[in-house]
Amino acid sequence: MTVATENNPTPEAFADLKKKVRKLNSKAGQMKMDLHDLAEGLPTDYQDLMETAQRTYDIFSELDHLKKKLKNWEEALK
Repeated sequence: MTVATENNPTPEAFADLKKKVRKLNSKAGQMKMDLHDLAEGLPTDYQDLMETAQRTYDIFSELDHLKKKLKNWEEALK
C-alpha cells in the first residue's frame, strides 16, 4: 500500500479529494444562496449577516485551497 503525500498522491487519495471537492462545492453553493437570501431580506435578520458571511467565506476559501490541491495532484498523476 502506498501512502499519499502532498507531492505524491495515490489514485485513491485523488479520488477521495475529488469527492470531497464535489461535496464542498455543493455546500458552498448552498451557503452562497443563504447569504443572498439573507441580504435580500435586510434589514430583517441583520444580526445573522456577519456569521453567515464568515461561514460562506470560510467554505469558499477551503474550496479554493482544495481545488488547487486537486489540480496539482492531477498533474502529479499524469
